[in-house]
Amino acid sequence: MTRRLTTLLTAALLGLTAALGSASPAAAVPADKPAVLSSWTQTSASSYSAWNLARLNQGGWAAYQFDWSTDYCSSSPDNPLGFDFRLSCHRHDFGYRNYKAIGQFSANKARVDSAFYEDLKRVCARYSSFVRPACLSLAWTYYQAVRIFGAPVVNAADLERARQLQAAGPRLVGTD
Repeated sequence: MTRRLTTLLTAALLGLTAALGSASPAAAVPADKPAVLSSWTQTSASSYSAWNLARLNQGGWAAYQFDWSTDYCSSSPDNPLGFDFRLSCHRHDFGYRNYKAIGQFSANKARVDSAFYEDLKRVCARYSSFVRPACLSLAWTYYQAVRIFGAPVVNAADLERARQLQAAGPRLVGTD
């Protein structure tokens, strides 16, 4: 009796394994992928932190088939005037690429862009109040570029304006 039950269970497991192995990759994607994607593309710092932890452990999320690729800030500087915008741009790319892949880009673009702006402002908050206005000016420019054009495009005039703000920082009223 035990041998027969073991044989039956083994056959059932082999059949299940074969069925799963022949399933298309799309069928293997967890049904909650849109919910996970949404949780990682909100404007909050906790959403950013959850996304970053997942980014550092991409293998743990392999079943979701997320696109983790990035070109960082596209054709704009990743570190304008020394302000490190790379991870903010990476999360923005993550949102765009994955919402496009599941056909929900239009419904989520505005929120992904807003999350990008909040991420950039959190980057700026780490800098002294002397140079923070320059960083915030660049953050606003990057946000407007993605909001309007869908990709950050910053020109030399934008960088020069921020450079002037950065140089004037210590003379601004109400700064440290």
